[in-house]
Amino acid sequence: MRFPEFSEEWEICKVSELLDFYSTNSLSWEQLEYGTKAIMNLHYGLIHVGLPTMVDLTRDNLPNIKEDNMPKNFELCKEGDVAFADASEDTNEVAKPIEFFDLAGKNIVCGLHTIHGRDNKNKTVIGFKGYAFSSSAFHNQIRRIAQGTKIYSISTKNFSECFIGIPSKVEQTKIATLLRLIDERIATQNKIIEDLKKLKSAIIDYAINSLDTDFAKFGSLYETAGEGGTPTTSNASFYDNGKIPFVKIDDLKQKYLTENKDFITELGLQKSSAWLVPTRSILFSNGATIGEITITTYPVCTKQGILGIVPKSNIDVEFLYYFMSSTYFKKAISRIVTEGTMKTAYLKDIANILCPIPTKEKQQGIAKMPSALNSKIDYEQSLLKLFIMQKQYLLRQMFI
Repeated sequence: MRFPEFSEEWEICKVSELLDFYSTNSLSWEQLEYGTKAIMNLHYGLIHVGLPTMVDLTRDNLPNIKEDNMPKNFELCKEGDVAFADASEDTNEVAKPIEFFDLAGKNIVCGLHTIHGRDNKNKTVIGFKGYAFSSSAFHNQIRRIAQGTKIYSISTKNFSECFIGIPSKVEQTKIATLLRLIDERIATQNKIIEDLKKLKSAIIDYAINSLDTDFAKFGSLYETAGEGGTPTTSNASFYDNGKIPFVKIDDLKQKYLTENKDFITELGLQKSSAWLVPTRSILFSNGATIGEITITTYPVCTKQGILGIVPKSNIDVEFLYYFMSSTYFKKAISRIVTEGTMKTAYLKDIANILCPIPTKEKQQGIAKMPSALNSKIDYEQSLLKLFIMQKQYLLRQMFI
């Protein structure tokens, strides 16, 4: 796929011939901090999560190197430099790049598990390389040469085996501008969703804190509740061709549980502590990752660390969902969490949390406003997915 005004062939260039590479430091997060005027440091974790492809320090932020931790030898980054994450558990994330688009006059060095490259031959424009190295054409090569079993890695030597297509600078600029505009739209969409979630939380907290009603123990709000359990994973008869939905924490990301990935058999259900949680119940993670919550739309069973909560007839499940999402409830949970091999909020302690519970009619009224916002958030998230799909399509089609 190309812009129609371009037809000349692209130059195919070895990455090792396009880029010169510079040494990086091995500073850990403990040696970094935010908010000082010291030199900034790019940690590989920020490439994986936190930074866009085009790093613009007029709006993006990097940590600073703590006093007395300054490396003796380093190369300051320049605009147009690229940095790759050299390791990941996911082959799709190995060699994930960022490009320094605008340094805003700040000093930055590349740190732990990064590869710092620069086009000293001036074959590319600022803003093109980050997208070219994010393309499917490049990452298909990386997946073939990444080394490791559980952790995959690359080195600068691997780049002698990789190639990148380079069009004219005019075409580079046009490609980079299009993709950067899509990235900016994605960032705007994320901000819209973030602000809507903050508004929803504020409305929930205001509604809960404004209640003038009697308090009841949480244990009085449900017919039954309990953790699930995991059938023995080595027994294939507990899993093969299973039809019973088996929910894990990763499934608790939306208000309503409408799909899940894993299933167990009837025998697996009988031979474990898992139990069938009915439709219109609450699932709440109470171990390790505490506080993930969803409403079931079909009967499921869960692994340990997830509570199934079946509300009584006088408790509206929508209200209960929002109450358990409130700051009031989260603070109450934080006070009863026990430390051990993993953090846990035990049901026996959750059951004693005092909860302001109005009549069911008032519960339903309270749930209406955040429910409307939830629909708006779902719509905005569907738009976000479309923008991301559009970008991924262009990264597959526009590079060679």
